[in-house]
Amino acid sequence: MKLIKPSEAKKHYDVVIVGGGISGALVAKQLSRAGKSCLILEGGEATGSDYGGYQEFLNTYYKETAKIPDAPYPVNPNAPEPTVLDVEKMPPTPSTKGYFVQYGPLPFRSSYTTYLGGTTLHWLGTSLRMLPEDFKVKTLFGVGEDWPISYEDMQPWYEKAEFELGVSANVEEQSYLGVQFPKGYVYPMHGMPRSYVDQTLSKSVDGMQVKISGASVSLKVRGTPASRNGIPNERYDHGKGYVPRGAVGDPAIGQRCMGNSSCVPICPVQAKYNALKTLNEADENHLSIQPKSVAYKLDIDPKSKRVTGIRYKHYTSMHSPHYTEHVAHGTLYVLAGHAVPNAILLLASDAANQSDMVGRNLMDHPELLTWGLMPEKVWPMRGPLATSGIEDLRGGRFRSSHAAFRLEMGNDGWGWPAGAPASNLIDYVDTQKLYGPKLRQTLNDEVTRQFRFGILVEQLPEASNRVTIDPKYRDAIGNFRPVIHYNLSDYTRAGFYNAYKVSQQIFRQAGIKDYSSYPESDPGYFTYNGEGLVFNGAGHFAGTHRMGSSPKTSVVNPQQRCWDHDNLYLVGCGNMVTLGTSNPTLTMAALSLWAAQNMIDDLERNHP
Repeated sequence: MKLIKPSEAKKHYDVVIVGGGISGALVAKQLSRAGKSCLILEGGEATGSDYGGYQEFLNTYYKETAKIPDAPYPVNPNAPEPTVLDVEKMPPTPSTKGYFVQYGPLPFRSSYTTYLGGTTLHWLGTSLRMLPEDFKVKTLFGVGEDWPISYEDMQPWYEKAEFELGVSANVEEQSYLGVQFPKGYVYPMHGMPRSYVDQTLSKSVDGMQVKISGASVSLKVRGTPASRNGIPNERYDHGKGYVPRGAVGDPAIGQRCMGNSSCVPICPVQAKYNALKTLNEADENHLSIQPKSVAYKLDIDPKSKRVTGIRYKHYTSMHSPHYTEHVAHGTLYVLAGHAVPNAILLLASDAANQSDMVGRNLMDHPELLTWGLMPEKVWPMRGPLATSGIEDLRGGRFRSSHAAFRLEMGNDGWGWPAGAPASNLIDYVDTQKLYGPKLRQTLNDEVTRQFRFGILVEQLPEASNRVTIDPKYRDAIGNFRPVIHYNLSDYTRAGFYNAYKVSQQIFRQAGIKDYSSYPESDPGYFTYNGEGLVFNGAGHFAGTHRMGSSPKTSVVNPQQRCWDHDNLYLVGCGNMVTLGTSNPTLTMAALSLWAAQNMIDDLERNHP
């Protein structure tokens, strides 16, 4: 990939792209390979763009005590990002502890990464398709909003996204709740092997009946599609097979998952997909990448409403606030940043907002953690962090009254909810005064039986959940910080409550001793039906510039072009109308590939 400085940039490009994460990378690859000149303005550093730089991330990760999603990636004040450690119980006045200015009434608990490659540097790799019913929840269940497109429209783009991300999965396991595949279709790679945790739970769960909203649902443990290198499927692409992509800078490494159990925050061998791999495959003769370049305003012609340039600040080092100002010019412009930065840039530019939807409808998957001790040893902390889930409650008629949810089995024991195994060791030594053989035996008996669920709960779009800006709150180089207003609706809280009850049923069925606890002091504490629960963030930001069929109620049209500015495209999860229960990256990738084709058609039709 070709990294440049502002002095090396051309005066005009076919396409100027803001953001070098997965959406920007996919768009840049497609456009550059079609012969279109592209410039990516990336606000973060490009440390991981070579193998040596990626090793720097690894060394940072090894030294950090808290293995949070952003642990490997040093804080950059000039391109700041939120971190889960900065979330606090909402005070009477706004919380300004972290990068986000939080007005609540509940804190937004997710984070993202502002380095070249974006949040794919620390994502889990889960690559689920949305359900057909997710695209029409208003019509089917009377809640949320319908998408202006259908699952059938997305089908071919899902296939292209599964190729680009290198998804490992088995079609027969993924054909449920209306999800269909063309005859003979297979994923690029066979599904990842089930962990021993998965295998053990499935003995108790498969065929189990649970009651939800008066209906009986049969449960089954299914393998989870993952953008992670496994065994290539020899039947893929009509028998041509699939060639896994290894590490950027050293492709011989990372051809297969090594089971390091650190997918979040970093895959040590790059067997898991990240956007640097896509950028590495773009046409270097037609793509330039300019890191350390933070876009802060769109120039818009008042008569034509067309974008005429993107203003950005280029800093020389993350250790200094010194910067120079520049303008990038193109025929088309693409905002491919995260759902929050995209909204901030539009709001700062007074752009694309005749619908008053920019920044509104902020969504995530509020996540419920439940954990306990299995009756037998299941040997967690080996393999990818998650390889299977229970997906049968992702859809159903109950969605008219409460949120759907999916149950993900963790292979990391109590690492997320309780800081295990370090927390266990501290307890055994400091509190229980265990040493020597007794300490080793206790660790062996208990840590090896640890189990957890991560339950992702649907959140519907609400205009009051939003991102705004305020001149009072600026970052180190004078750009707007995000101001967040966020809460959980009764619909989502009811989904949480039902998810907790289902988890309890499964624990009883499997003989798991429940150790879940939800203290009122936790920032994510809330109550529903007298039950105190705690939500965490899943890192699945969405909805801040949603698509639709009318400029009065949406920001972009189904082609991902902005209603208000005909040469401006928006891509990323901000375009999503609803979130359903699937981790959103695969859908975002599919939409980005669709958008890229629309841009190519636009350029060749209107600007040959």
